[in-house]
Amino acid sequence: MISGFLIAIPSLDPIYNILGRGDYFILLLLLLVILMVALLTERVEKVRTLNKLNQELKTEAMKLEDANNELEAFAYSVSHDLRVPLRAIDGFSRIVIEDYEKELDEEGVRLLNVIRDNTKKMGQLIDDILLLSRAGRQEMNNSKLDMTSLAKNVYNEFQQDVSSRNIDFVVEDMPPVDADRALMTQVLTNLIGNAIKFTKKTENPRIELGYTEDEANYIYHVKDNGAGFNMKYYDKLFGLFQRLHSQEEFEGTGVGLSIVQRIISRHNGRVWGEGEVGKGATIYFSLPKTK
Repeated sequence: MISGFLIAIPSLDPIYNILGRGDYFILLLLLLVILMVALLTERVEKVRTLNKLNQELKTEAMKLEDANNELEAFAYSVSHDLRVPLRAIDGFSRIVIEDYEKELDEEGVRLLNVIRDNTKKMGQLIDDILLLSRAGRQEMNNSKLDMTSLAKNVYNEFQQDVSSRNIDFVVEDMPPVDADRALMTQVLTNLIGNAIKFTKKTENPRIELGYTEDEANYIYHVKDNGAGFNMKYYDKLFGLFQRLHSQEEFEGTGVGLSIVQRIISRHNGRVWGEGEVGKGATIYFSLPKTK
């Protein structure tokens, strides 16, 4: 608009000759006022449009948050309600096997055991969905956490699983951090549990926990020399119900890393990983330093 105004000024020379110097400058001043009004009007309109878009964005964000809350509440309710019929299926299947085993042939017993195995898997899936829901809904109570001690305590909870294995478990001295103890325990439980699971076929299993840091964050990691994964499928690593290994190779529901990601996100951190097939994997998560 301004460039057009400047281009138009030389074309006013004939008018200057007619009006004279005084009237000519009055005309220029009038044109300048018109130009400023036009620019101001355009600016006001852009601000109005931007404010409208911001308001629409806020409205959509609120709708999305409400939808997510409703979905989490629904998932929690459904998962909780499914526990009762699953217990019934498992319980009655066990009773049939114990009380009527002599009246069943080998195939009948096998099928009932398949039912029991699948109800256990379904129960684990329900438990994980409930954990995922709690990870997003649970009130946070941050305190100064000794991450080194917490990691060792979490590993000790797996003694029944690792007592017959010679796992080289190494924990560096890691800095304390402000975080919710229950939620961070869940993070380390999932990550250390995965490392234990994915090294079960490794001849000399090793699990390492350590950290690095940058100006604003502590960056913790859990590293193993287990099955690893193909980085080509990295985008599925933290996806809900996504698995990079078959159920036959390694048991699981595909929810654990989604829980980790949600918890770390609530702590204003981020989580990522790297791996190589047959050589292991490393999962990193950052947590902000406190001032």
